[in-house]
Amino acid sequence: MPSVAAAVPRATNEKAEIAFMSVESEKDLAALRRVGRVTRLTLERMRASVRPGITTAELDDIGRSVMEEHGARSAPRLFYRFPGWTCISINDQVVHGVPGSRVIREGDLVTLDATPELDGYVADAAITVAVPPVSPLARALCECAEAAFYKAAALARPGAPLSLLGGAVEREVKRRGFRVLRELSGHGTGRRIHEPPSVLNYHDARVRTRLTDGLVIALEPLIAATTSRTRALPDGWTVSSEDGSLTAHFEHTLVVRRGEPLLLTAA
Repeated sequence: MPSVAAAVPRATNEKAEIAFMSVESEKDLAALRRVGRVTRLTLERMRASVRPGITTAELDDIGRSVMEEHGARSAPRLFYRFPGWTCISINDQVVHGVPGSRVIREGDLVTLDATPELDGYVADAAITVAVPPVSPLARALCECAEAAFYKAAALARPGAPLSLLGGAVEREVKRRGFRVLRELSGHGTGRRIHEPPSVLNYHDARVRTRLTDGLVIALEPLIAATTSRTRALPDGWTVSSEDGSLTAHFEHTLVVRRGEPLLLTAA
């Protein structure tokens, strides 16, 4: 999360001895469900408030109030001293946008990213909201990010190669004519925001990690209209598409298990 293009650093070959967050007990699962629910409620309340004229600081304050209402804290503030309770990124900004005085306008793409911590557990989710009137490009980009997420999530089974998920995201994004932002990735989560393994949004044959039963990951397609590269903005936090093209981000925290994965942050 600190500065340059860091959802997390890109991985090549995760080492087997690295400790991943896995659900090992009913206590773990119950706690993850609770923080996942707070994440979902935070995004729902913020999404309902997105409209022309509201500032990103006002949206962030709504997110803060939901977390505090449930006894949760902002994990980005806790772990990284991020200057906001949530990340709010606009148009070409893809991640880690700092809430402030910027006013939401008609036609904007607004990415809301909430990562609460509750009782020592963390969940992470993001959505991109299109403010009417919505251009065909903006609508298609949002639909693509969401579709790519579900294509990959459907493959999250114990024993499956982690690279399978990235390949599924990349194929869907390319099929729809857009680009994966290759300098950003998903990640393990559960106890901290960013844990191993890195969850790439493209196939990399060097990644030999296999998914395990109970593994907790944040799967998050991060895409742009016309570029696969990013740039860091002067605030030291916000990451944008390199060419200024529109971006979209769709993320949920899930638990790998036999059968369908458990989406902790989805309704």
